[in-house]
Amino acid sequence: MAKIILIGANHKTAPVALREKLSFSSEETIAALEILKQDKDIKESLIFSTCNRTEILYIPEKGDQVDKIIEFISRQKKIDISEFKSSLYVYKEDEAILHLFKVASSLDSMVVGEPQILGQVKQAYRVAVSNNASGVLLNRMMHKTFNIAKKVRKETGIGDNAVSISYAATELANKIFSDLSQKSVMLLGAGEMAELAVEHLISNNVRQIIVANRTFKKAVDLAGKFNGKAVKFEEREDTLQDVDIIISSTGATDYVLTETQVKKAMKKRHHNTLFFIDIAVPRDIDPKINNISNAYVYDIDDLKNIVESNIEQRGKETVKAERYIEEAVVKFRKWLESLAIVPTIKALNEKMSSIVDIECKKTLSNLKHLSQEDINAIKRMTQAIATRTIHDPILFLRNTGDHRDDSLYLNVTRQLFNIDKSEKE
Repeated sequence: MAKIILIGANHKTAPVALREKLSFSSEETIAALEILKQDKDIKESLIFSTCNRTEILYIPEKGDQVDKIIEFISRQKKIDISEFKSSLYVYKEDEAILHLFKVASSLDSMVVGEPQILGQVKQAYRVAVSNNASGVLLNRMMHKTFNIAKKVRKETGIGDNAVSISYAATELANKIFSDLSQKSVMLLGAGEMAELAVEHLISNNVRQIIVANRTFKKAVDLAGKFNGKAVKFEEREDTLQDVDIIISSTGATDYVLTETQVKKAMKKRHHNTLFFIDIAVPRDIDPKINNISNAYVYDIDDLKNIVESNIEQRGKETVKAERYIEEAVVKFRKWLESLAIVPTIKALNEKMSSIVDIECKKTLSNLKHLSQEDINAIKRMTQAIATRTIHDPILFLRNTGDHRDDSLYLNVTRQLFNIDKSEKE
């Protein structure tokens, strides 16, 4: 039976500095999938990389290939294995399926119930499909993943008052300033995270929202939705003197604001408090800015306290969601086992057909007086006997029971009919 294996590191096992090093950009993901696709030991693969996690889901051709995938990560990210191996988790079979279902259903997120994770999982799957890296097994598994994630969101309260990293960031801003109605906010980046942050900020009646983005049109579009103001990305340093909070979520690989830039801005703003929330991985904001008087930088890992209180509130709904997920894992396992049943049934059919065909030919070779019509009738009869003989065994194999160890019955069937030996012959 095909194995399912998942290797990864997330916010629970690795600090943000390490997650940055392990993170795959869109281009890196496509290049990595191409390498895995060419590997004869890997049948199917998918790479999922977000702010809080990097995970590789794959189906090996043989063995588990765990060491090979760890070496692959080391090569692709140019990081020594000793730096990250202790932060990795390795899930196999049902554990891998369970983990994926939990991730997509937002039970494994830093903020339980956050809505954007399912979209990110779908995007990772789209990339795998468009690059021909996934196959029958992962395709089926991912569709089951989307189904269970939708069920969890629809039938539990886990998504009520949906919180996210952006929401947690706004809560943190609220605690620092107590009243956001007199404060101005600059968003660096105009993606989904930024848009969610805007929605939460508006509910807190912030005075002004300024959006800076490398693609100016996107900044204009986002600012337009909320009566905000768009500025060019190059104007971000000058804009620091007019705002109180900066929420950054760009896809940049280097810092978009440095200690030197903020020092200059602080002089112009007479050292009034400036609050940075960095929700990007890799980080956007230079952590050295914390050394400047009245400048405060918080990254994703600093949001954990707010997040933990949300997890506690959602405890009951989480239990219900986990029950749905565990049921879905059992159902998917039954489907996987049915894949193993099909080759056995096929081999059983072929063996019986082969036996009757050989015996029928022997018998007919001594009955030269028969007409072609009689010969065909005898052939049909012998094939019908073969089909009827194995009808019940096949029915038994197909109708798997809930508490039955199908692998045991498959093994017995193959031994009873000596299938493995006949296949080798």
